[in-house]
Amino acid sequence: MILFLTAFGLGLAFFASPGAVTTQLLRRGLEQGFFSALFLQLGALIGVTLWAMIAFIGAAFLVQYVLARVLLDTVGILLLLLLAWQALRAAYRGKRDKAKASSIRGDFALGAAISLANPLPIAFWLGIGSTVLATGGKASPDPRALVIFLGGFLSSALLWCFFLAALIAWGRRFVTPLFFRFVNLICGLALGLFAFKLLWSTILLLKG
Repeated sequence: MILFLTAFGLGLAFFASPGAVTTQLLRRGLEQGFFSALFLQLGALIGVTLWAMIAFIGAAFLVQYVLARVLLDTVGILLLLLLAWQALRAAYRGKRDKAKASSIRGDFALGAAISLANPLPIAFWLGIGSTVLATGGKASPDPRALVIFLGGFLSSALLWCFFLAALIAWGRRFVTPLFFRFVNLICGLALGLFAFKLLWSTILLLKG
């Protein structure tokens, strides 16, 4: 139970922290509503879960092989710059796109892409695997502890997905065109900042 609650709290802290997913979620949620925000988060959750399985099963391929990290970081940088450009363009034009029923699949794929291209979950899961889940002095986590931990983490993540999507969908009724332009501006600048931070970490990786 302690492990489950610990994982539950870590899941909330991980998904509630500001980042590229949260920034894009705010844009999509205000623009297209509940389901757009929800599916983007669910896609990001799939990406985080995949990184968890990679970290726990094979450990450090991406840490050991610099080329793999650089290629992954490059994809992430380009994706974040594209999203930043879209947000800044929307802020400049001041237009809100109409919600599209067919965008649900795209929202899910976008969330997964942002999550998979983000190196933060790699460090998170490798760190968790060597601290919270390591039992009895063993380097690898106990399978039962792993299932309990993932259950707690995913439970809190799912609750956060629904809560935040509902909160944004409820708040979008109060959003004026001017405020929406301001949101796009802030999100665009934030996404650009995340892209340059990822670029800087990639440069440091190459120097190291």
